[in-house]
Amino acid sequence: MKTVLFLTIVLISGTLAGLVHGTVNFAIVEPYLDQAIGIENQNLFASGEEEDTPEFWVEYEGYRVWQKSGQILAGVILGVSVGSLFGMVFALSKNSLPGNHYVKKSLLLAGIMWATLYLIPFLKYPANPPTVGDAETVVLRAILYLSFIAISGIGAVAFYKLSKRFENNKKIISLVGYGIFISAVFFAMPENPDEITAPMSLVNEFRLMSVLGVSSFWISVGIILGLFWNRFESHKETTPYT
Repeated sequence: MKTVLFLTIVLISGTLAGLVHGTVNFAIVEPYLDQAIGIENQNLFASGEEEDTPEFWVEYEGYRVWQKSGQILAGVILGVSVGSLFGMVFALSKNSLPGNHYVKKSLLLAGIMWATLYLIPFLKYPANPPTVGDAETVVLRAILYLSFIAISGIGAVAFYKLSKRFENNKKIISLVGYGIFISAVFFAMPENPDEITAPMSLVNEFRLMSVLGVSSFWISVGIILGLFWNRFESHKETTPYT
């Protein structure tokens, strides 16, 4: 596959999947953000930090309209960046993935990356509404979360490389090894330092919607890239791209 065609497929796949992600987030996550921010506003009024005035609400509504209008664009930008990574990994690993159709291969890889780069880190550091948590710990929380993603991703690659040294039935050894490794990391990593003060019903529903939003991206990028690849892939291809 020519480099230009490869890049075009990857960028379009990431863009479309990001568009799906942004649209889903706008539809199912934003209402919970409104609720969380509404609670925070009431706390500000109660503490005297802000006054419940028409001017406050005009400024607030303007900010939220601007924020919501960027939701889909943010999804597209994220889709292009993560989709590019996904495309490169798929190009390098597609011949090792089981399945007789590129959509199946692409969806399998998307599932693996969803689990290792999102679900497992999410289980350790689940998403919270933006008003939950101390502003002074935001950097620490970001470092912990990104560190867990990096460790999980690198660990998955390392155990995948190890699996290539084993024959068919013995490949399960590397999968078990990754499970043991990531479990140890899971319990060794520090807990989220912030106490949750928002209603747990709101937090749990927000988390569920967040999982659905991110999952919509991985499902979309897996299907779209697989369809494109199946359409344009050369039957005589011997390298990921040239």
